[in-house]
Amino acid sequence: MSASCRVLVLISGNGSNLQAIIDGCDDNLNADVVGVISNKPDAYGLVRAHHNEIDTSCVIAHVGESREEYDERLSASIEKYQPDLIVLAGFMRILSDKFVRRYLGKMINIHPSLLPKYTGLHTHQRAIDAKDTEHGASVHFVIPELDAGPVILQAKVPVYPEDDVQTLAARVHEQEHAIYPLVVKWFSLGRLAMKDNQAFLDGELIGANGYAPD
Repeated sequence: MSASCRVLVLISGNGSNLQAIIDGCDDNLNADVVGVISNKPDAYGLVRAHHNEIDTSCVIAHVGESREEYDERLSASIEKYQPDLIVLAGFMRILSDKFVRRYLGKMINIHPSLLPKYTGLHTHQRAIDAKDTEHGASVHFVIPELDAGPVILQAKVPVYPEDDVQTLAARVHEQEHAIYPLVVKWFSLGRLAMKDNQAFLDGELIGANGYAPD
């Protein structure tokens, strides 16, 4: 890996996790956000990138285009940045298996649940409906199976009886902004790797529910 890990962030919306990663990289001399790609031209995350003088690209889906065709164009855009790490930060597209395999071990995602619970959408409502007492977020390596890659780190939050989707989401987002930059830092320092579909930190196998310090 180069002296400075080249981080590329893919977004679709507001970009609050992008901002947390930018801020984290400002404090981490081993990582540099070299680009931001969005599939939505009006994503506010692009404004955040411009404010931080980070190069941006838009890869907008064409009418009638297959997922594989889109992903080929996305990959061509990614290659311009030569990233060491691809960070999905609210990128609201399901990626094709071929695309994911191309970047296996160097692409991470954050999901708003304590995986393996609640893959897919509407995670906060599902946690409330199930009367869960805790909820949270998981950072994981991306594999072809949706939200099924090895978990790297989780953060838990309480679920209160009076919670609605908005209050619970806000609590989870706060934790996302803490753990995502930390995982980027681990990767940039060469401490984090995926081997044989498992996550390792400092050469030690990470448990199924993510890193848990003694």
